[in-house]
Amino acid sequence: MILTKLNLINFRNYHKLNIKLNPYINIFIGKNAQGKTNILESIYILAITKSHRLALEDNYIKMGEDQAQVVGTVKAGKIIKDLKIVFNKTGKKVFLNNNEIRKISNYITNLNVIIFSPDDLDIIKGSPQIRRSLLNIEISQISQLYIQYYNEYNKILKNRNEYLKILYVNHLGDESYLDILDEKLVSRAISIYQFRSKFLTRINTKIANIFKTITGISNLYIKYDSNIDLVDFSEEEIKTKFYKKLRENRKREIIQGTTLFGPHRDDFLFFLDENNLKYYGSQGQQRLAVISFKLAEIDIFKEDTKTNPILLLDDILSEIDFEKKNKLLKYIENDVQTIITTTDLGNIQKKTLSQAKIFIVDNGTVIEKVVN
Repeated sequence: MILTKLNLINFRNYHKLNIKLNPYINIFIGKNAQGKTNILESIYILAITKSHRLALEDNYIKMGEDQAQVVGTVKAGKIIKDLKIVFNKTGKKVFLNNNEIRKISNYITNLNVIIFSPDDLDIIKGSPQIRRSLLNIEISQISQLYIQYYNEYNKILKNRNEYLKILYVNHLGDESYLDILDEKLVSRAISIYQFRSKFLTRINTKIANIFKTITGISNLYIKYDSNIDLVDFSEEEIKTKFYKKLRENRKREIIQGTTLFGPHRDDFLFFLDENNLKYYGSQGQQRLAVISFKLAEIDIFKEDTKTNPILLLDDILSEIDFEKKNKLLKYIENDVQTIITTTDLGNIQKKTLSQAKIFIVDNGTVIEKVVN
């Protein structure tokens, strides 16, 4: 999968930008706050329809303008797709080959991206919601069925929470409707648990070797942390244990007006040997553990989509020492399009530079560097 063209109109600090990308390595160099990250963000938005950074969609629109556009051409084998997202003051619209796509779930998977950024430390150090969000985004890129199940689960969850509040206020409400909601909730939860478990199991087959190659340290692994206390994630086990949790805690949930158990409370943890990296890992180990996680995803994307994801590296090379940096870059094969931002080309080895298309970014202006 290759992004061949990127066009921005009134996006962030760009009035108009139209660039053609190298199918291998693209490097955007410039001082901080010039717009390098905005370019990576636009590509991520083109894939996921929302930013990897915490931001209101209104903020995508350049000050003084009414709307913004992010447009790109994606090539996957012989298939070429034109993607477009338009943001205005009331929301966004997404287009595939100039046809508006009404459901976001039918749009995602057209462009697969994996992003590496300085904020990745939050994946280990931050709240479970950050890790759940990562899981949801990554699995959604390779499975529209997961998006469907996840959206259906959230609708049922919302209805259930609203009815729990009604039961608490009315005291004598009909709990038989809650039984119906429980059945629907458990049905969708089973699918989500199984998708997530399978994905993290596959990550675990790859992450330890990657981390050892980069750091020389063994035994990194991911632990799925569910409040249902599951072991093999079989359909019957999930159904039995989830129903039991809901029955045992129904009064508590009615009093609190919220669903206390289920995949919306999931987490996953990074362990090195028996030590939780959130509490016992150095910042360097934490950063490289997340990088290893994302490198492990490359093969999973390849296996499931039959094409490569696009890698977005947002100024992370300056955070890693030279030896580990070179080992990391070896995982980026020639057939994986990679887009890098940096403040200093000295952060990147000469072999990588020789394969790269280099762009100079200066206050919302991008100029391709001519290499003699």
